[in-house]
Order: sequence, then structure tokens, then C-alpha cells
Amino acid sequence: MIVPLGSIVNAGSVCLGSIIGMYFGSFLSERIRKIIFQVIGLFTLILGLQMSLQTNQFLMLLISLVLGTVIGECLAIEKAIKDLSNKLKIKLQNDNQHFSEGLVTAFLLYCIGSMTFVGAIEEGINQDRTLLYTKSLMDGITSILLASSFGAGVFFSAIPLLLFQASLTLGAFYFQSYLNSGIITELSAVGGVMILGIGLNMLKIKKVNVSNMLPALVCIIAIYHLFNP
Repeated sequence: MIVPLGSIVNAGSVCLGSIIGMYFGSFLSERIRKIIFQVIGLFTLILGLQMSLQTNQFLMLLISLVLGTVIGECLAIEKAIKDLSNKLKIKLQNDNQHFSEGLVTAFLLYCIGSMTFVGAIEEGINQDRTLLYTKSLMDGITSILLASSFGAGVFFSAIPLLLFQASLTLGAFYFQSYLNSGIITELSAVGGVMILGIGLNMLKIKKVNVSNMLPALVCIIAIYHLFNP
């Protein structure tokens, strides 16, 4: 049994960064927060584009995204996540209108990148946490910026982050024979398309139900093994 220490440190860095961001965010004017928000949105678009173009199998990418999104829409994942975050918001008596958006956006940004998959798998297979520790530093800095605009929702995104990333580490530990560099590349490409959707949402260009695309991460693994037995 392996302890997902890298994910624990990562979640802690998000919590710490969020606290700092919420504190300094209270001193920022609405105009400055809006500018920061737009810059993060543009950066997110660039990051998503760079990740999605890493794919070597565009048809496989398309099929997994379409199939995964259909499954996500049928399961109404986006609605379920928002309902859950709204219940948490009410329980905490938080009046920030961006609470749910901040929680979902931060969770997806932190968990759908290539560093998440590679880092968690490295920890699971080789007990090498170097990449996750590096990611922790980056996520901590990002959470400062996000929390200054979104507020407490970013802080609570550390909970699903820990669960998701730790699950990847444990899955890699027990199922390492099914993982290879090709799958990781395609997983990152699917994540890149989802991150593009997050960027569009942040810039209010087009509303994309990114959470409903999450099943595509499972679909790409199945489809990859189907085409590469």
C-alpha cells in the first residue's frame, strides 16, 4: 500500500495559496480582479491548446470526447457537481456568488493537466514525488490568483483534488501494467480540450459544460487499448 503523499502536499498548497489569495483579494478593486480573471482565462486557453495538440491520434481524441460527453450529459455530472457545491456553500453560509464556479473551475484546472497524470502515475509506480511537489508549488501560486477573484470555492477545491489525484496514484500502483506513455499523452490531450473549455467559460466567450466531459478520460483509455491491443 502506498501513501499518496504528493497529493496530500498538493492539496495543502492549494489551501495555503487560497487563504493568501482571499486575504489579498479583499484589498483589490473589482476592476483589478476582473483584469486578473481575464489574464488567467487567456493563459488557460493557451495551456489547453498546447496540451490538446500533443495527441498523436486525433480521431481517437474526437471519438473519446464525443462518447464521454454524451455519457456525461446523460449522467448530468455538471448539475450534480454544482448542486453539491451549492449545498456546501449554504452549509458554510458563504454569500460569494462565485463559490461554485470557483470550486469547479479550480478543481478542473488542477486535475486535468498532464502534470497531474504523469506525477500521480510516477508516484504510484516509482514512488517518485518530484513532479507532484513541483505541481504543488505551481498550484499554490495559481490558487492565490484564483482565490483573489473566486474566493473560498478555490480553497474547497482541494478536497476533490486530493480524492481524484490520490485515486490516480493508487490506480497506477495496482494497475501499472495497463499504463504507458502513449495513454498518458492521449489523456493529456483530452484534458487539454477540457481546459480550452474552461478558458472559454472564464472569458465568457461560450458556456461549455466541461464537467460533463469528464467521462472522456475513461473513454480514451478504453479506446486506446482497443486500437492498440
